[in-house]
Amino acid sequence: QVAQNAFQNPRAQNVVNQNGGVGHFARNCTVKPKRRDAAYLQTHLLIAQKEEAGIQLQAKEFDLIAAAAELDEIEEVNANCILMANLQQASTSSTQTDKAHVYDSDGSAE
Repeated sequence: QVAQNAFQNPRAQNVVNQNGGVGHFARNCTVKPKRRDAAYLQTHLLIAQKEEAGIQLQAKEFDLIAAAAELDEIEEVNANCILMANLQQASTSSTQTDKAHVYDSDGSAE
């Protein structure tokens, strides 16, 4: 069910893994995202300043901003899927007890 939720997003990248199944996690992708180093951030700052000043962006600049937004969205979908999987695993874990201890105000357990 976690995977089905990820496929509802048309921008989520679906890849076929070596077993023939379709995956959506970043570890299944062979393309590595660009590092967000100082030069990358400086470029985005300058583009954002141009855009805010009303200066029309060049096609290359527009593509760079669009790619960054898409990467952010993919990372958010992946993080949400991982969180949902972890929550599902925790809720079905056999380590949970049916009855938790109840403590009185003096610290003694019932």
